[in-house]
Amino acid sequence: MTAPKSTPKSTPKSTPKIAPTRHAEPIVVPVALAERAYDIVIGRGLIGSLGARIKTLRPGAKVAIVTDETVAKHHLAACEAALKSAGIESSAIVVPPGEGSKDFTTFATVCEAIIAARIERGDIVVALGGGVIGDLAGFAAASARRGLDFVQVPTSLLAQVDSSVGGKTGINSRHGKNLVGAFHQPILVIADTALLDTLPKREFRAGYAEVAKYGLLGDAAFFTWLEANWQEVFAGAPAREHAIAVCCRGKAAIVARDERETGERALLNLGHTFGHALEAGAGFSQRLLHGEAVALGTALAFEFSARKGLIGADVAARARAHLAAAGLPTHLKDVPGGVPGIDALMDLIAQDKKVKRGKLTFILVRGIGQAFIENDVDPAQVRAFLAGQLSG
Repeated sequence: MTAPKSTPKSTPKSTPKIAPTRHAEPIVVPVALAERAYDIVIGRGLIGSLGARIKTLRPGAKVAIVTDETVAKHHLAACEAALKSAGIESSAIVVPPGEGSKDFTTFATVCEAIIAARIERGDIVVALGGGVIGDLAGFAAASARRGLDFVQVPTSLLAQVDSSVGGKTGINSRHGKNLVGAFHQPILVIADTALLDTLPKREFRAGYAEVAKYGLLGDAAFFTWLEANWQEVFAGAPAREHAIAVCCRGKAAIVARDERETGERALLNLGHTFGHALEAGAGFSQRLLHGEAVALGTALAFEFSARKGLIGADVAARARAHLAAAGLPTHLKDVPGGVPGIDALMDLIAQDKKVKRGKLTFILVRGIGQAFIENDVDPAQVRAFLAGQLSG
């Protein structure tokens, strides 16, 4: 059954034509989830306030910091210093970087390390890293001692605008991405935009795919603003904080209405059905980063919508052109080493979390900012579409 044709209420329609000035105080975006409500705090230099904020929320708590080797080199010392200055005892759990750490082996290692550090109920797990660490540490926090509070300190653009918010945690299966996990909301998200200064350019570009996604799925005005200001977002100007805040407000609003993705929240998966399949097909490797897969998947979702007569070819071309201008892959031929064949891709798409009783579900569009949920998509249509894309 196709969702109603009205434009989804996914993000607020309040985006200026020019880049804003920097806020003197951090931007605070509340996530309204009753007793599980928390704040997303956005601004430069916020990691120094981590200890004080945790002490206010959970006086007397100890902390286990979960991070990866790359992030640890840049930010672990600052995180530990902030906790120490507030009188908070902490221990660090450092795992290898990359998507490969979202597996059962590393998950078990992190859980065992949390328990060995004598982190008790009432203590805190801090996820210091990008989306991989946030998902892994959050799932470990949901599982160790049957549930611990955790705080997200996202260090990548992708994590600051998307994966750190909303409580989705998990690891990958050999059958596909994020197929094992739990909904477990953080008690605080600190999005320190200064941490993005150390991010490699490729990682930042990959994260930008999720920024553009918010405009493409539900906020045409924000997408238009991004077309005019995306270079300012990349440059680290106040536009960056503005864009992060718009994305967080949009996601917070959707999560508050549909915490466990029984309906509207699935819109946030625009580009992810194709994207996750392509990412898995690339072996969750450096050949195709998650954000790059989302960009490519989003371009394919718009192209598939055009193929189904939902939008004109010009609309699909506009979305693709913006992603390509930002340096993101938008064609299957852009994936180094190529992509799997039709049968392998269809098998991976069939493992998508939105599949219900074997029926495929896609997030499609009726225009820029007009995403909707299309259930029971004919696999033959998808196969024919992908065959055309693969043939160039």
